[in-house]
Parts: sequence; C-alpha cells; structure tokens
Amino acid sequence: MIELLAPAGDLEAVKAAMLFGADAVYVGSQNFGLRMNAGLSDDILREAVEYVHSCGKKLYVTCNIVADNDDVTAFPEYVRKLGAIGADAVIISDLGLFDLAREHAHEHCPALPVHISTQAGVMNYATANALHKRGAARVILARELSLEQIRVIRDNTPPQLELEAFVHGAMCMGFSGRCLISNYLANRDANKGRCAQPCRWKYSLMEETRQGEYFRVCESDGGTYFFNSKDLCMIEHIAELAAAGITSFKIEGRAKTAYYTAVITNAYRAAISAFTRGEPLPDWAKREVLCVSHRHYSTGFYFGDAQQYYEQSAYIRKCDFVGVIDSCGDGMIGITQRNYFTTEDCLEVISPGVPPKQLVIDEMRNSKGESITVANHAVEKLLIKCEQKFAAGALIRRIA
Repeated sequence: MIELLAPAGDLEAVKAAMLFGADAVYVGSQNFGLRMNAGLSDDILREAVEYVHSCGKKLYVTCNIVADNDDVTAFPEYVRKLGAIGADAVIISDLGLFDLAREHAHEHCPALPVHISTQAGVMNYATANALHKRGAARVILARELSLEQIRVIRDNTPPQLELEAFVHGAMCMGFSGRCLISNYLANRDANKGRCAQPCRWKYSLMEETRQGEYFRVCESDGGTYFFNSKDLCMIEHIAELAAAGITSFKIEGRAKTAYYTAVITNAYRAAISAFTRGEPLPDWAKREVLCVSHRHYSTGFYFGDAQQYYEQSAYIRKCDFVGVIDSCGDGMIGITQRNYFTTEDCLEVISPGVPPKQLVIDEMRNSKGESITVANHAVEKLLIKCEQKFAAGALIRRIA
C-alpha cells in the first residue's frame, strides 16, 4: 500500500491536501521545524489534527532541526503537547531528540511514532536497522540514493520498517538538506529553518593559482547559477519507485501555496491510482505538474547523478491561482477570489481526481451585486452565472 504524503504550511494547505487525495500530511511547528516561515501555531496545529482525523487520514509534525542545547531543554514539553493533541508521528533528525521523544511518554500520552528525517542522511541498511532497533517506525531516506540502493535497503530491513522518499519538489545542493552556505553568506542558519537560499544566487568562479586549468561556468556575460539544482519530478516513474520498496511517496513544499499542494497532490494521486489499477499514467496528470511554479525538472539521483541548471534560478510559471469555488447550483457558482482575472481570460477548474475543465463565464457579479467583467479585489465573494457543475473546494486558475 503506497502512502501519498503532502506538505502543508498552513491550514488551507492541510485542507487542500485532504480534498485532493493525500493519505497523510506533514506540517511544521514554529520552534523545531526547518521551515520557520511555514510553522503552525499550537492552536492551528490542534485544529489541523482534528480536521485530518475527521477525514480518516494522518498528520505528521516535523521537528527536524539540528538541535542545540536550548532545543534539548525545550523539546520534551513540546513533544508531550504533540502527543496530547493526537499527532500521528514526529519527524526527527537528531538522535538526542529521538530518545527524548521516546522517553517522555506516560500513560495519558503514549509515545509518538518517530520518523527519521531525511536530514539524518540514512544511506544504508545498517543505519536503517540500527534506527529501527532504537524504535524508529519509519526512515525518510537520503535524497542522494538511487533506486537500486533503495532496493538493497528494502531487501535488508524488516518489512515493518516503513521507507519514505521524496518524489517531487525542490532539491538542495547540501547533503540531504544539511548546508552551511546560508550561515556564511547571510548569517541565517539553514539547519534551524532560516535558509536564505544562496544556492539560487548568481556566481562566477575563478581559481587564480591553477595556471592552465580552466573550469568554464559562465553561460552568459551575467555569470552562472553555480549551485542551482533542478526540481525533482518522478510522476512518470511510479512503478519504479514502488518496485524499489518505498512505502511513502513524499511531496516537498511546506513553504509553498495551497494551490501547489492541491495540484501536485491531485496529479500524484491520479498517477498512483492508475498504477494500482495497472493502467498508464493519465496524460492530464503528467501535464498538471507543469501548472505550478517550478524550476526545470529532473529525476534527482534516482537514475544517476542529479542535474543542475546554470542559466537562471527563476520559477517557470504558466498559471495563476485566481479563486476557490464555495458553492454551485441553479446555474450560479459562488467563489472567493484570490487573484486578478477577467471574464475573457482562459480559466480552468481543478477538481479532485479528474482532468481540469475549462470554465466559461456567462456573467459575473461582485459582492454588491454589480455586473463586472474584471475581478481585481482579492478575497472578495463573487457570483458567476455558469451552467457547469463543480464541487465546493475546487480551484480556479488563469492560464497565462
């Protein structure tokens, strides 16, 4: 059974992940996660757990920083809170925090399952087995492994040890996310969740003492993006991932939008379902991964060396998220607008489990009941006259 694991940086993304087919969602805290700008407060985290459980799904909490002494002091109380609100697992890279998570349980707060973060850099079955013996329920494998290396790990570990791996999203030039470039250049600790992403900056390289040795890195007069990795996309390789023994397919992107979470989760849900039925990858699912902001795609290290992109670090963006459908009936669609669009734009509706469908607007009215052709007030409630039928929660995008 393959688990599809989606990212969420806020409650909206949590709900989008559930609606569009995730089996589980992972979120961060405001203290111990590696995405400080995407950490949930205690109250929002509690609400997220309740919502996910009402859907019959699971929620995992990332506590994957490289911990210092102050973190060790504060962590036991926090992990007890996670147990009390019903989180389904805690994701940890530090062995000290791992032991604390296992030790600080009691009869009213049982020990949380521990998932070993990719930041721990698990590259072999001996390490995976050692962590399993200490109590790890799951190992999130290092991103630098090939499918063949993962297959060897699976063949030499107990079947009850779950193996998780990233299948989609941004890659990092640091080893499994561990990096000090941001510390040196921006005084922002990536291992504490404050990465400035200097790997995406523009660089030129010269080594003046090595006469006669040339390393051409400049693609143009403006320099090159020397540390800039391509994004990972494995949607065309579901069968190979499953054959390697991966238990959970993980999408990167806790700092990204709910629209991103919805679209990518929807695409991979369709791909996994087709694989399970013995059917080919739907063409529409393959196209959907191009409909979010992304860098050039690659297959990471799964089939060999990962690839870089030297020309620029900008995102490729072909679509804009413009609204959420709130209601639909009697020839009218109620939406909450998110971004600018007009009645003349090429619009599509993204619904769970089906190809996107073009939205044709016969008439549009604003919250005052006035007929309009341009929607330019974010978060305004609009009414659209349209004979098409769509489910509440479906998303609307404008094709650039």
